Amino acid sequence: MFDKLTERLGTVLDAVRGRGRITEDNIADALRQVRVALLEADVALPVVKSFIDSVKARALGAEVTRSLTPGQAFIKIIHDELVSAIGAESAGLNLRVQPPLIVLLAGLQGAGKTTTAGKLARWLQTQNRKRILLASGDVHRPAAILQLERLAQQLEVSFFPASANAKAEDIAAGALAQARQGLFDALIFDTAGRLHVDAEMMEEVRRIDAVLHPQERVFVVDSMAGQDAVNAARAFSAALELTGIILTKADGDARGGAALSVRQVTGKPILFMGVGEKIDALEAFHPERIASRILGMGDVLGLVEKVEQQVDREKAEQLARKLKRGHDFDFTDLRDQLHQLQQMGGLGALVDKLPAELSGAAARAGGMDEGQVRRQIAMINSMTPRERRRPNVIDGSRKRRIAAGSGVQVQDVNRLLKQFLQMQKTMKRFSKGGLQKLLRGMGGRMPPFPRG
Repeated sequence: MFDKLTERLGTVLDAVRGRGRITEDNIADALRQVRVALLEADVALPVVKSFIDSVKARALGAEVTRSLTPGQAFIKIIHDELVSAIGAESAGLNLRVQPPLIVLLAGLQGAGKTTTAGKLARWLQTQNRKRILLASGDVHRPAAILQLERLAQQLEVSFFPASANAKAEDIAAGALAQARQGLFDALIFDTAGRLHVDAEMMEEVRRIDAVLHPQERVFVVDSMAGQDAVNAARAFSAALELTGIILTKADGDARGGAALSVRQVTGKPILFMGVGEKIDALEAFHPERIASRILGMGDVLGLVEKVEQQVDREKAEQLARKLKRGHDFDFTDLRDQLHQLQQMGGLGALVDKLPAELSGAAARAGGMDEGQVRRQIAMINSMTPRERRRPNVIDGSRKRRIAAGSGVQVQDVNRLLKQFLQMQKTMKRFSKGGLQKLLRGMGGRMPPFPRG
């Protein structure tokens, strides 16, 4: 996420980080490079100008020139101004309303509104235990209604059935009546999108808005849309009294321009961002954490929260007790760990939240490819229960059978076994000597992670 912007800004900040003295020329040169980095990230020109002017005004003041570590002081200014540009901390959706909470989703076609409706339902369902009704007014794309209905079935939430021949505002009225009669906590209403902003589209979404009177009017925008995102944001902000923004496909956005631009253009907070294709790949947006990630400082708090939400505590405690009793870490344990890793979005999703120097080391050390994790699981599934418990019985013929059963080469099985033995030794040392002894033995390196 935001890889290119992080890389460019990292180069600039590295140049000033260790300076014992920063001059006006130093600052001017650094800001020129920051300006180029932001423009290359497709940040809107007015936003770039405002950002640079704010940083310059603070950097030339006593805050930097009188600091004992002027380089670090300059970096803090960049961080603070990024937070300011992205927006103040959002309170999220306003759940303190008389039910049902009505959420209207608007945006261009292809922005991911329908998928976002499902993700938002999942978030409200798991985080707040709300009863959700999903509805779609996208009569111009009948497949969108069917797509949302299938998402509702997958999530086991209610769906308001609608005909593609009906008017969008009539569907909205029917969905609102059912949400009230059925005592639902929230109604999430998906609207039609177009490939570009047009008068007909805006008039339709205004009519739907007049029927629903939603408490939340959320603009859904593709993070990778660049300047198109800015233009669409202006149009929807003029047509609707927006309350917030959801950035989709943020995991594929190497530039980060939309995150910095759309909030400035609309003046509304970014509420969530989509970070993957899975239905639970929706994260609350925290400006300070995102600014830290853009500057390569990572998001350790976000990482801890993700692990706490996804890790199966019971299995983790079982594994800890098993190791404490002196039993070996086996392939069944490894498979459980790999499944949990998949549930958290894969190793890449976790490494993305690490500081730059650690994420680089992790990327070099350990299997960033989701396909590698799947192949590892396939190889473990091809083993017999006895082989999983006692890997030392796996001889040449067994390796050939495991490779054939999982669709890999024998050398892939050999590599998995070798890495597994390293991990088993690490686990054994951990169970006997505690964390401090383990870290000393590793010499500060990350533990080995099996590669497929």
